[in-house]
Amino acid sequence: MLSLRHCIATALLALSLPAAAVKAPAQPATPTWIERSNGYAQIMLKVFGEFGPEGAAQLGLTGYDEGIFDNRADVNARLRAAIIKAKAELVAKRSSESDAQVRQDLDIMIAAADLAVESQDLNEKLVVPFTDIGQGIFQGEFALLQDEVAPKRRGAALVRLKRYTGLESGYTPVTELAKARFNEAAAKSQVIGPFKGEVEQALANTGQYVDGIRKLYTKYKIGGADKALATLETQLKDYEAWARATVLPRSRTDFRLPAELYANNLKNVGLDIAPEALVHKAQLAYSEIRNEMRTLAPLIAKQRGLTVTDYRDVIRELKKEQLTREQVEPAYAEVISKIEEIIRRERIVTLPQRAMLMRVASDAETAAQPAPHMDAPPLIGNHGERGTFVLTAGNPSSTDGKAAGYDDFSHRASTWTLTAHEGRPGHELQFSAMVERGVSLARTVFAFNSVNVEGWALYAEAETKPYEPLEGQLFALQARLQRAARAILDPMLNLGQITPERATEVLTQEVMLSPAMAKQEVDRYTFRAPGQATSYFYGYTRLMELRTETEIALGKKFDRMAFNDFVISQGLLPPELVAQAVRTEFVPAQMKK
Repeated sequence: MLSLRHCIATALLALSLPAAAVKAPAQPATPTWIERSNGYAQIMLKVFGEFGPEGAAQLGLTGYDEGIFDNRADVNARLRAAIIKAKAELVAKRSSESDAQVRQDLDIMIAAADLAVESQDLNEKLVVPFTDIGQGIFQGEFALLQDEVAPKRRGAALVRLKRYTGLESGYTPVTELAKARFNEAAAKSQVIGPFKGEVEQALANTGQYVDGIRKLYTKYKIGGADKALATLETQLKDYEAWARATVLPRSRTDFRLPAELYANNLKNVGLDIAPEALVHKAQLAYSEIRNEMRTLAPLIAKQRGLTVTDYRDVIRELKKEQLTREQVEPAYAEVISKIEEIIRRERIVTLPQRAMLMRVASDAETAAQPAPHMDAPPLIGNHGERGTFVLTAGNPSSTDGKAAGYDDFSHRASTWTLTAHEGRPGHELQFSAMVERGVSLARTVFAFNSVNVEGWALYAEAETKPYEPLEGQLFALQARLQRAARAILDPMLNLGQITPERATEVLTQEVMLSPAMAKQEVDRYTFRAPGQATSYFYGYTRLMELRTETEIALGKKFDRMAFNDFVISQGLLPPELVAQAVRTEFVPAQMKK
């Protein structure tokens, strides 16, 4: 695991790739302090481009479309040195900076550099890096080969592919580099191997990635790629054989990370409390949410003439109303129009000037990222590109090679809360608003934390829930129950307090997820992204606490739209800095009205 590069990529890939270009709405002039802050940000962005050009290009930086990630000898030492050098430049800039907002942005970037180095050092000290090369290459190619990318950029995908495979002079196949980095780390006796389930999952997905890349080249008519595609397929098969012979025997059967590494994961997603404290908060919420579901389910049963009233049975009945693949996008499009009407009528938040996009993911995309998600727009040099709400239709990444379908997102009752979370007023609105209004790069790229992003999206679900049909409200509560369960199960699994089997039972028998979705969830807690799933509940809790505090402080002067707009205008700051801004800027300004 190349942890520093992973930390850089996490912020970019958690919400995925840039999307479709349309005419950009008129933008207000950028404040001078943001221009100066963004100028300082170039110091760190240069490091992004040098070591992770794929992510830099996705972020919107120009000149990196043909680049591939650096995994050459001594990459960790070179990357660490580059980050430390950039940090020193930022510290020097801060010493002479007089603007308080710019100084805060510099503090954010300096803290991000410190955390990146800390994370790399821990990973290098404790674990052997296994690279899912198939996934990495697919994501690098897909970043350029999609409808939303300008056609003139797509040719760079072949250059990238030739560099991945070593067909271009001066480049070594990335599969060989990954083997070398693994062997170097594995020679150290004190480090632990990768989790066996993670390796098996990666190897099971290889065929999906190869097939997905071939389909992309066919769809976009990228000529002259036959040799590179054939070479890639051969190299990935060789890499798979090598991994089975070399990596699996060195892998561990216990998914749990060393305690200090799991704690570092939590810090990286934005948690600032102990996991045990989080579990206690989530247990109370879990119980209260189930009570709400028990109250609501009989009302739906009566409305629909059902003979069952337990929330579990009502959910089973509602899930039977499955949409066909062809019906999925139209159904979600209808719901977003209704939600936008609610947002306007109830004055929840200011809507972006851009229409929202959505589509159904391919099998290869789903293998790389099984859950529905939002592809974020470029945050740098945005010319009207929009985020895209991506729906997934199954879980083709099972280790036994058998696809298992979800029934969680493809029925009508679920469309409301998922649209509110991934679309509007959730992720898509948050990112579109930041692009349109202009937020400094420090507060978007470098302050990025899942607690802010996922907390806002869960808060968005709660904002629209009271105005949805009863069945939509039930699944909004189910989604909230799932987030509380995550904040219980993820820490408990990683602290050795519950087994994966029992966690799966909770998710399928109490939260009422499909077996495929429950598998994806447990995979997420144990090896895909340990710790990240806790950010939803914690971010929501912190934002609701701040909302209540503000309502009490302002009384009749509280304005929901003004509050929500202000929170978004702060970018992706961690909860304490958002709260500080609300207390020192928003509340005093509202009191004067």
